[in-house]
Amino acid sequence: MTETILSLDGVTKRYSGQTAVDAFDLEVKRGEITGFLGPNGAGKTTSLRMSLGIIRPDAGAVHLFGKTPGAKVLERVGFLPEERGIYKKMKAEDVIVFFGRMKGMTMAAARKAAVDGLERFGLGDARGKKIKEMSKGMAQKVQIIATMAHDPEFIILDEPFSGLDPVNQKMLEDMIREEARRGKTVLFSTHVMEHAERLCDKIVLISKGRKVFDGSVPEALSQVPRRVIIETSGDHDLGQLLADTGSVSTQDAPDGLKGWVVDLAAGKDAQDVLKACVEAGVRLARFEPMRAHLHDVFVELVQGSSREAV
Repeated sequence: MTETILSLDGVTKRYSGQTAVDAFDLEVKRGEITGFLGPNGAGKTTSLRMSLGIIRPDAGAVHLFGKTPGAKVLERVGFLPEERGIYKKMKAEDVIVFFGRMKGMTMAAARKAAVDGLERFGLGDARGKKIKEMSKGMAQKVQIIATMAHDPEFIILDEPFSGLDPVNQKMLEDMIREEARRGKTVLFSTHVMEHAERLCDKIVLISKGRKVFDGSVPEALSQVPRRVIIETSGDHDLGQLLADTGSVSTQDAPDGLKGWVVDLAAGKDAQDVLKACVEAGVRLARFEPMRAHLHDVFVELVQGSSREAV
């Protein structure tokens, strides 16, 4: 049975009478990459802070490695907060050494981790540079290295891709995959769905402080309709012709054409739609099966949670 690294059981947190997180459950298993998704203000950061014991829930329970979060158990965790906070007058290497020493590393081990980490992220020549002299992206990479310096078992990253250019975003994705291959557990929050879709074994979606989805990426993608986009010439009524294949609606199309959207019914696929069109002699100017993306799931579930709240 896979060990549970982090569990939040019915946690609730209120600020000045406003509920930031509402009866929220979360379970992170060893070796998983879990994406913690949600729009800005959904309660992601508050949940992560409760996970680490930085703030206490008003209700519910938090267990980290089976224990209440405390100084000893936190030595096994690497945490990158959303609010980046490193000492601007310190040199890059010294910042990493400082954080490593705080996590119990020897001076020699912390120094080696700093040098290796800076080289890995392409900052070997900047080890003696002060943080205030670095770009925002460079400084963020230093903080990521500092988060990982003590080789934590459990890595929590709050919006880690913010501020990084595409090249460095890919570098961070590769690093997360490498850590998972080494048996580490990773939990990261984001509102950029592409990273989660590429990386995650599991995603948890929170909206307005409440969980609206918990499962794998394929399970998430199944939440939105499989869709076919069609443009035709001629007078065929596809609403009637394709009624057996799914829900058919019209959409804008170039002049001289008619546009249609088919949301496929369970058990139907794009081939069923194409066969019906061909057999009826429909003149097709466009026939495009659309692959669902996590972005579509995000929008659908977040909007659905808002409608339920209303």
